Amino acid sequence: MTTTQPARTDGPTGGRPWGTRVPARLDASGAGQHDDPHDDRHDERRDAGGGTTARRRAPLTLLVGAGALVLLASVLVAVTLGASGLGVAEVVRSVGTHAGLDVVPLDRLQDAIVWQIRLPRVLTAAAVGAGLALAGAVMQSLTRNPLADPYLLGLSSGASVGAVAVLLLGLGVLLPVAAFVGALAALLASLALARTGAALSPGRAVLAGLAVSQLCAALTSFVIFWTAQGDSYREILTWLMGSLAGAHWSSVGIAGLAVLVVGTVLAAAAGRLDAFAFGDTAAAALGVAVDRTRWTLLVLVAVLTGCLVAVSGSIGFVGLVVPHAVATLTGPSHRRLLPVAALAGAVVLVWADTLARTVFEPRELPVGIVTALIGVPVFAVLLRRGRGPAWA
Repeated sequence: MTTTQPARTDGPTGGRPWGTRVPARLDASGAGQHDDPHDDRHDERRDAGGGTTARRRAPLTLLVGAGALVLLASVLVAVTLGASGLGVAEVVRSVGTHAGLDVVPLDRLQDAIVWQIRLPRVLTAAAVGAGLALAGAVMQSLTRNPLADPYLLGLSSGASVGAVAVLLLGLGVLLPVAAFVGALAALLASLALARTGAALSPGRAVLAGLAVSQLCAALTSFVIFWTAQGDSYREILTWLMGSLAGAHWSSVGIAGLAVLVVGTVLAAAAGRLDAFAFGDTAAAALGVAVDRTRWTLLVLVAVLTGCLVAVSGSIGFVGLVVPHAVATLTGPSHRRLLPVAALAGAVVLVWADTLARTVFEPRELPVGIVTALIGVPVFAVLLRRGRGPAWA
């Protein structure tokens, strides 16, 4: 049987396609030695002598279960933190009251703090964090670029143009719609520039996204320079750096529905995402419709990112760092990486936003500042240690 050695991936989420038999390594005679393709609880890594050593992975059910418990605990604790001291019991009573359960209701002030202010904000943070981590992992795979993030195609900059325009016009109620329209326009411009016939080159997509980002950033700066002043300038600056201060239940619905729908489709495409790690030629040989799949997944990621940016502004580093960090636990298989990354991203942003609103209370930091302060050191540690498939 003839075997071919898979091309080396440049992305952090590279790995063998789920459900396909590919050589784990080639021996001296060129004969492939296969792992069981249905056992992704271990992978092979180079040791100091050039050989390979098996690294045992925790079962996916254990990782997802632990992540879900940590997320639930994080949400409950985060809702209790703030100027008005509340306990977990008060949070549970408020939720139970609105769920129609037979519980002793809170007084109106405490219930308003939990149900109308803190809980929507914390749940929005969880949904946005999960979505950014998912989008980042998929973008890194599709472009085979370890530095790709959800904003690669100019989505954040495009959303900023729309958001700044409505804020300056005093139409803040339309901010989510304007931000989404701006992100969608940036996506269409980037894809139009990157397209070569029917094909979509990862390299051209990166360059096109960079060009569109710079153009939108210039437009945003120009508009702010000429028109923004006083409170409008502060409001714009806060949104540009990412903020969940204006989150409501509608924000939870927008972000949560986008993550649920798009995340389900992305999870179903996990095997095809694994195939992209070997390059377009290998992916096509494995039966993947390369161009159609890349176009479809890029558009889905863009729609997801547009919905997230519309409710939170531009929050950096979550979509870049979380997939890299999670890959050190899950291995490269997207069947394992995507759900765990979503849970990890949710936990990270819940706590980042909690720090943003409590550390300098009563003043708040834009959450994008906190994620950058956390993300840069974590990314530096990953680079220094050479952890994860991207640096193996």
